[in-house]
Amino acid sequence: MWTILANRTYRHLFLAQVVALLGTGLATVALGLLAYDLAGDGAAMVLGTVFTIKMLAYVGIAPLAGALADRVDRRAFLVALDLLRAGCALALPFVTEIWQVYLLIFLLQSASAAFTPTFQATIPDVLPQEDRYTRALSLSRLAYDLETIASPALAALLLAVMTYNALFLGTVAGFLGSALLVVSVVLPSPKPSKPRGIYDRTTRGIRIYLATPRLRGLLALNLAVSAAGAMVLVNSVVLVRGTLGLPDSALAWTMFAFGAGSMSAALLLPRLLDRLPDRPVMLAGAALMVASLAGLAAVIGWTGLGWPALLGAWGLIGIGYSSVLTPSSRLLRRSAHAEDRPAVFAAQFALSHACWLGSYPLAGWLLTRFGAAPALVVLAGVAALGLLAARHLWPAHEAPEVEHTHDNLPPDHPHILGQKRHSHPLVIDDRHPKWATHF
Repeated sequence: MWTILANRTYRHLFLAQVVALLGTGLATVALGLLAYDLAGDGAAMVLGTVFTIKMLAYVGIAPLAGALADRVDRRAFLVALDLLRAGCALALPFVTEIWQVYLLIFLLQSASAAFTPTFQATIPDVLPQEDRYTRALSLSRLAYDLETIASPALAALLLAVMTYNALFLGTVAGFLGSALLVVSVVLPSPKPSKPRGIYDRTTRGIRIYLATPRLRGLLALNLAVSAAGAMVLVNSVVLVRGTLGLPDSALAWTMFAFGAGSMSAALLLPRLLDRLPDRPVMLAGAALMVASLAGLAAVIGWTGLGWPALLGAWGLIGIGYSSVLTPSSRLLRRSAHAEDRPAVFAAQFALSHACWLGSYPLAGWLLTRFGAAPALVVLAGVAALGLLAARHLWPAHEAPEVEHTHDNLPPDHPHILGQKRHSHPLVIDDRHPKWATHF
């Protein structure tokens, strides 16, 4: 896995991702404590609103960014967005009202909504071979897990000697470090697609995405991920600080458990995906998240909430979380030509976060109104619904020829052959790039 770091461009991009996510992880812990400081037991509702604002920015901005990503210099674009994020993080320690938190989070996450899909669409251009790209995805997953492992651990150490507001300065340093690393390399840019109207460019990725059965299955799995993830991200601070009465550092270690599970899965996935198709691995990950949520609800109903049970459940949810998200970029890469990748990655970014848009406020409201066990049961049900929908939408086996229509695809799509309905031969493992967009 680590041999791909010999590629200088990818190495610098990977390090940029690491330092930015370390800073983001510090901000996650600090935001939870800031919300508790400003709102007390209402912190779950505040965090639910914060994450809802984040999702609104992601859903609204990502398609616009995808429409522009093949028309601007990627390096300058990414650096400018990093600087904007650093400026917003620098202002967070000085807020005194909840509405100020909401405004700064909207600006910061709007920049992230443009940055992340553009960054993700660059990696397959840097590493075009699928085996190397798969390992890059696992490294990327490990980088994301640093946000939930190294960052909380570092936050716990820093909180012993300083206030949580100082953690936001680490976030600033992370974004500035990311900008310096991005500017140090030359990034490949795909050949721009043909000139199109703003509506066509903005919706192209979503139209391709929704015309692809395996990506429709991925969207259903995103619902399962968002339900389990929202329970962890929104409600951990109230469960740890309010219900269990534990100190600030315990919140960091609770998030560490979630990240440890995710990282352990990411380390195992490259070899596992060499032997198994993506579908059973991703469905098993979703099933594990459902079982973990339901299992913790049963434990609470039987013996009450305990910290060891919470740590164990969060660790298992982390394993399932990574098992779904790590292979997802492989599906996106197979489902688009190079010139369409930014748009398709942006579509995944927007549509997946539309799921989070519902899950975040739902998780905060359920815990605040009904308590931990009912919140776990309802969110387990939502995740199970996503799992069942994915099994239906993403066929386990496909015939060598599949009849399909191009009605929902752009009229200039390269596979339109002058007729609306026809059959294509395709390989059983779903990987042939020529036909990937359709299946």
